[in-house]
Amino acid sequence: MDIRGVIFDLDGTLLDTLEDLADAANASLAHFGFPGHATNAYKYFVGDGLSILIGRILPETNRSQAEITACMDIFLQIYGKQWDAKSKPYAGILEMLQQLRAAGLQLGILSNKPHAFTQLCVQRYFGADTFSCIYGQREGTPKKPDPAAALEIAALMHLQPREIAYVGDTSTDMRTGIQAGMLTIGVLWGFRDREELEKNKANRIVSHPSEIFSHVHSQR
Repeated sequence: MDIRGVIFDLDGTLLDTLEDLADAANASLAHFGFPGHATNAYKYFVGDGLSILIGRILPETNRSQAEITACMDIFLQIYGKQWDAKSKPYAGILEMLQQLRAAGLQLGILSNKPHAFTQLCVQRYFGADTFSCIYGQREGTPKKPDPAAALEIAALMHLQPREIAYVGDTSTDMRTGIQAGMLTIGVLWGFRDREELEKNKANRIVSHPSEIFSHVHSQR
């Protein structure tokens, strides 16, 4: 298998965004008089898109579509002011990306984070030229684990799915990569654990970003 491109998840894979997400979500709940959640609990709330996140954190008796929409609107206002207050790349990520680019691989991002915030995060922490394609959750495009957006990125890279590694930290990411026909690499520094990655048939599991380069380079 000749790997010529890598698609990354964003939150929990490249960026540690947990505290900013939790702070904004808890502030949104407080706005409506609801209790918040522990920061670590958000490791299991996030990953499947904003509407799912809000539905998970609201009290069970307050999860109508109207209430989810209202809370989403407040979340977007709050997160829009503090999305980069505490977020940062995980240790070793910048060096790993530099290695992959130097080796001539194409890099992309596919996140279930709203598209505008995905773009902001990438520009803020990685610059404009690191990734050839950056997609967050977009209107009219199915969220992960639907493979449609991953395959769209593959087409834009002019690569076959089998020539791409998909890297992420959750079951959603592993399912996305598998359904797209890509090599899947699960990371252990993110929001989920080895058991979840193994259960969802990750082809490789890594504990440090440098291992991503090693696995991908060995497939060239």
